[in-house]
Amino acid sequence: MSPEGALNFSNIALPIGISFYTFQTMSYTIDVYRGQVKACKNFIDFATYVTLFPQLIAGPIVRYAVIEKELKSRTVTTSLFYEGVERFIIGLSKKMIIANNCAVLADAIFNLPPSESSMLIAWLGTIVYSFQIYFDFSGYSDMAIGLGKMFGFNFPENFNYPYISKSIREFWRRWHITLSNWFKDYLYISLGGSREGKWRTYTNLIIVFFVTGLWHGANWTFIFWGLFHGLFIIIEWNFKDTDSKRPAFLSHLYFLFVLNISWVFFRNDTMTDAFHYLMTMFNFSLETNTAFLNFYLTKEMLIVLFAALLLSTPIYKKIVSGVFNSNLTSGTKNIFFPLKLIGLFILLFICFTYIATDSYNPFIYFRF
Repeated sequence: MSPEGALNFSNIALPIGISFYTFQTMSYTIDVYRGQVKACKNFIDFATYVTLFPQLIAGPIVRYAVIEKELKSRTVTTSLFYEGVERFIIGLSKKMIIANNCAVLADAIFNLPPSESSMLIAWLGTIVYSFQIYFDFSGYSDMAIGLGKMFGFNFPENFNYPYISKSIREFWRRWHITLSNWFKDYLYISLGGSREGKWRTYTNLIIVFFVTGLWHGANWTFIFWGLFHGLFIIIEWNFKDTDSKRPAFLSHLYFLFVLNISWVFFRNDTMTDAFHYLMTMFNFSLETNTAFLNFYLTKEMLIVLFAALLLSTPIYKKIVSGVFNSNLTSGTKNIFFPLKLIGLFILLFICFTYIATDSYNPFIYFRF
């Protein structure tokens, strides 16, 4: 066959989110084979599980056992529907207000020629991109969980403040939790886990993180990103006895440093681009493109970055929880509910404004 007639696999169109529902059906098949769940004999129930639209194209990855009972019988209450609407608005706000604004700055920095960039700008780019991908993906998960609640389904949580981690191991217990658990239960443990000696454990970890990188895309940058995380998990495995002796803030700084390095490979299209970007990050020149920073670091962007920093930690959640668990009178506490509703309506209005004025900007994980 001539080169012109050869099949170009890179141009094959695949359904969006194919990796998510593929993993769901695989988990169902494996669980049935293992005897952990009974085979579903109702085709409508099984088809509903596979094609459940809220989390169909970007997760969280829901196992059949989690919603088996709800597929057959579920109760939709007013309080559950309200929780769903609230969660949906929060997720939409994460995407439209924070992730999309961070994307503008991150894209501008990563597309900047190395001659016009600097160490400060390059590090700012990775930090902003880390906010973009977190609020983009966790925003979709929140929307999916919220929609699920509206219909009486309780989907598993997918994120637990991953950026407060103190190690890459902890990060993967907090980031894309349903995917991490899937690989642990169906690949890592099936390979032997940590039961067959140190070197076999290391081999299993490398295999798991190689597949994790490949799951995100058939590109060397994703594969390197996965192996990079696997390597540091092996390193941390060897030094886990010293973790408690290290000051917490140093562990956190170490984690953020390694994570931001890894995002460089995840964000760039080629290994060459990634290494060029890394060279800029470690070019210890004090010169910087102030005109670029002045143009992009507007008041709106600074407010968004501050909100991203605050909401990537449990500080806000603790403040709200502290207010409702305090010794305030019931009348005083009741004031917060209408204020909360007003806040949600304001967020929804802002989101509609962004939707009306911005061009189409899909979720990052739609392509995986």
